[in-house]
Amino acid sequence: MNQTAEAQGIRAVSSGRVETLMLEGELLEKDLTQVCEELVRRMQRGLRNVVLDFSDVSHLDYRGVKPLVARAEAFRKTGGDVKLSGLSPYLAAIFRAAGAYDAFEFYPHMNDARAAFALARAPFV
Repeated sequence: MNQTAEAQGIRAVSSGRVETLMLEGELLEKDLTQVCEELVRRMQRGLRNVVLDFSDVSHLDYRGVKPLVARAEAFRKTGGDVKLSGLSPYLAAIFRAAGAYDAFEFYPHMNDARAAFALARAPFV
């Protein structure tokens, strides 16, 4: 079942055990801090798998990238993960310049990132 929620300007779509946060516009450091706070709230509610979709983001402040890395590491410690989708080459360059390019799995579309969670849970034969 898909559920859509909106919290503080962050659109969220939940389906099963994966929640997608759809970000948009120009994300300043304070906006990325807000995203980090949303991630903490979701982790406290027991959510373990999150996709951050950057398809509608035109720019982000590199200073907000390191806190995102810290939140992703916290999710991984609990057996979950944070995957990124929809990054333009420009946004990917910002993650690379901030030293965080290897800290995340990047996917072209949010559905690809969501599917990666399902594949990770699939039993191997």
